[in-house]
Amino acid sequence: MTTVEQAEKLILAEARDFGTENIPFEQALGRALAEDIKADRDLPPFNRVTMDGIAISYKAIESHITAFKIKATQAAGDEPVDIESLDECIEIMTGAALPNTVDTIIPYEHIEIKNSVATILNAAVKKSQNLHFKGADKQKGQIVATAGQVVSPAIISVAASVGKAELLVRKMLRIVVVSSGDELVDIDVQPLPIQIRKSNSYTIRAVLSQNQQHADLLHIPDDPEITGEKIGYCLQNYDVVLMTGGISMGKFDYIPRALEEMQVKTIFHKVSQRPGKPFWFGKHENGVLVFAFPGNPVATFMCLHRYFLPWLRVTQGLKAKSSVYAVLDEDFTFKPELQYFLQVTLRFSEEGKLFATPVEGNGSGDFANLADTDAFMELPLQRSEFKKSEAFRVWPFNNI
Repeated sequence: MTTVEQAEKLILAEARDFGTENIPFEQALGRALAEDIKADRDLPPFNRVTMDGIAISYKAIESHITAFKIKATQAAGDEPVDIESLDECIEIMTGAALPNTVDTIIPYEHIEIKNSVATILNAAVKKSQNLHFKGADKQKGQIVATAGQVVSPAIISVAASVGKAELLVRKMLRIVVVSSGDELVDIDVQPLPIQIRKSNSYTIRAVLSQNQQHADLLHIPDDPEITGEKIGYCLQNYDVVLMTGGISMGKFDYIPRALEEMQVKTIFHKVSQRPGKPFWFGKHENGVLVFAFPGNPVATFMCLHRYFLPWLRVTQGLKAKSSVYAVLDEDFTFKPELQYFLQVTLRFSEEGKLFATPVEGNGSGDFANLADTDAFMELPLQRSEFKKSEAFRVWPFNNI
């Protein structure tokens, strides 16, 4: 049986570049940046005042001058006004461009103004104080945001500052989420006692939406002819097929047979893990990947976060996320020889340590339990006893 580590490597080995596109920078939030953004001029583009007050020449301080005639008032965006003598100053506002004849800003709280004369109170003055010099942040042509990161509000701000009206981002994938089975009904239908509402498809689509990917939804009934037709359509019209359920060997599980007939090669089937042991992964001859998750909601949710999202990050050219580890808050036992993904809640201690508390559930079908948990803790395959205070890797799916 394939191990978790082997499954991860096999999936990541199938990552590829799906291309890029230019889009308006305001629409790029959350997308994967595919180019370095460079400064079109020095940042800041001029010597910038950072405090409201007066602008003087420091030579006046060296000459023991403490009272200054206010020659003019300069706001941000105004043309700079020069002084003509050391006993003159410019009343100046935050964001204004520094005139060439001054080099030091005294804030209002350190001066007194009477009859258009500003007098410095008892305050130490340093040359060039309260100034943000031209090019101090970045110089023209330097990189201000690197490719391989998610476009954040900060990057939107940077793009606007350097005049990047369009950004090159990774293309969104064409993804379809496929559910199957006559026991599933739409969410607005009152199910019979032997039926359940579709939920996995909406869960997957919601997770994808959080990661700036759109997915179409498709349901296949328990009919071999329709199954083959729909699977064939998906393989010709999408980059990735995410399936939930229908991959077992039951009498009415027609999907495995359809995949085989469509020349979808099995890369692995079954992983030594719980939940999600029946997980299937394959590739069509045209390059379309098929992730077939078990039908149990918790298994689908776990496999999506443990395998698909890391693969998605690689395809989008994003930097790998740092692994997160948490300290087990109580003893836990798991007997079967499977790598176990334990549902946990997370909390930070006052010392900054991340603690994980196991949440008891009723197996991989207990989807309601997910609403009360924050992450899966990945417990190693070779052990069955896990002690309080031991640290293990966690896969968060809620904000912590």
